[in-house]
Amino acid sequence: MSGLPPGPTTAMVLAAGLGTRMRPLTDVMPKALVPVAGRALIDRVLDELVAAGVTRAVVNVHHFADQMERHLAQRTDLEVLVSDERAELLDSGGGIQHARDKLGDAPIFVANIDSLWIAKGEPPLQTLKRAWDPARMDILLLLVKRGNGIGFEGPNGFFMDGEGRLTHSIQPEPPTPFANVGFGIMKPQALDDSPRTGPFSVLPVWRRLQAEGRLHGAVMDAFWMHVGDPAAREAAELRLG
Repeated sequence: MSGLPPGPTTAMVLAAGLGTRMRPLTDVMPKALVPVAGRALIDRVLDELVAAGVTRAVVNVHHFADQMERHLAQRTDLEVLVSDERAELLDSGGGIQHARDKLGDAPIFVANIDSLWIAKGEPPLQTLKRAWDPARMDILLLLVKRGNGIGFEGPNGFFMDGEGRLTHSIQPEPPTPFANVGFGIMKPQALDDSPRTGPFSVLPVWRRLQAEGRLHGAVMDAFWMHVGDPAAREAAELRLG
């Protein structure tokens, strides 16, 4: 799309989870390889990243890691590097930190493997690229308006001010108007104050950047599908159908 900044060309894809809510499918395969409407979740995510200009993806693996490595080796449209978490699951922040030597220092896309969408207007990752401003932001999260998706419930979400700055909330009242879809752009340096090794969540990083006014959001024009369990998978297949 003309007029857009180039955006990140490297992505961190978080694919190492056990996928316990997706059982029994994940008794024999990693969640990332669960097919939705005939295509594995990991491939649907990588397809979106490639379309957004990504040329290198770092994918962390743990559950059925050998299956993941064999599958990823078949991708020829981008460079795929594996971040090995066979020894220990490292959570969201720890997984990114563990892969820092493969990610480089430039801003990166961060992607979960259980988020799909049906775009209504501008492709969501183009919306992220358009909104990204490294002078004002260290993390930019892709958001969806509450009620414009399936597979997410509860009060956990975000408020956003007129400048796009986010406040993360888990309080039931008032209901948060936006949910995080599991994609974003971040500076890897945002983790510099975090542990160098071991598991940790990215949530404390969000809270620190929120206090500094450097956690921002961009709202996508799309219908989001969080494919977290077999029922959500079936619902997503019907919509993609």
